[in-house]
Amino acid sequence: MNKTVEIHIKRRPSPDAPQHWEEFEIPYRPNLNVISCLMEIRKHPVTKSGKQTTPPSWDMNCLEQVCGICTMVINGRVRQSCSALVDNLDQPIKLEPMSKFPNVRDLVVNRSPMFDHLKRVHAWVELDGTHDLGPGPRMDQEDVMERYAYSRCMTCGCCLEACPQYDEDHYIGPQAIAQVRLFNLHPSGAMNRDERIEAIMGDDGITNCGNAQNCVKVCPMNIPLTKAIYEENRETVLYGLLGWLKK
Repeated sequence: MNKTVEIHIKRRPSPDAPQHWEEFEIPYRPNLNVISCLMEIRKHPVTKSGKQTTPPSWDMNCLEQVCGICTMVINGRVRQSCSALVDNLDQPIKLEPMSKFPNVRDLVVNRSPMFDHLKRVHAWVELDGTHDLGPGPRMDQEDVMERYAYSRCMTCGCCLEACPQYDEDHYIGPQAIAQVRLFNLHPSGAMNRDERIEAIMGDDGITNCGNAQNCVKVCPMNIPLTKAIYEENRETVLYGLLGWLKK
């Protein structure tokens, strides 16, 4: 008997349409990942019951767990679909879009809120062309290693999907806070330190973290997000206290 792979996809034809499930079955072959399964379904969009349907929509790019764009919820766990191997998954494999971002179509979501938060915390170092771009400032090796860990963030959204506190309007989330830590640790980035700290001190800021620690459990790059939250929480307290004493 030929082996098959059963896949259930939560679908939505447009942002205003209701969601519904469709079931598919494709031939099994070794080393399949979820992206390969979706591509197979796209070539022959026929459900398990034999009904012709539209090809499923999803995002993908690098296929190497680097870009983060193919993130979705697989069997109830948020992760990248390019690195999710069928041989390691229970069947039927259930694919859903992330729930913390607006669902555009099928498995595609609009992740703009994440990038808006990066703009808000000034997650970059200014280069205005007025200073020498020679050797950079010397840094402590421990800071260099900590910064490297934060720099590996690929803005995939896993930490935000898993965070019970995250909401676009309620909590800015661990991803943006870790980027505040990344740039505040750098001697050049520290020039905008106060701006970044103030950006995470609002009503939806760092104090809304509930310490669930789900973020570090699902981060595919093993970024020390809870350490970043701890360090920036300490920074905001000191910043607020010094600001109060100056009054």
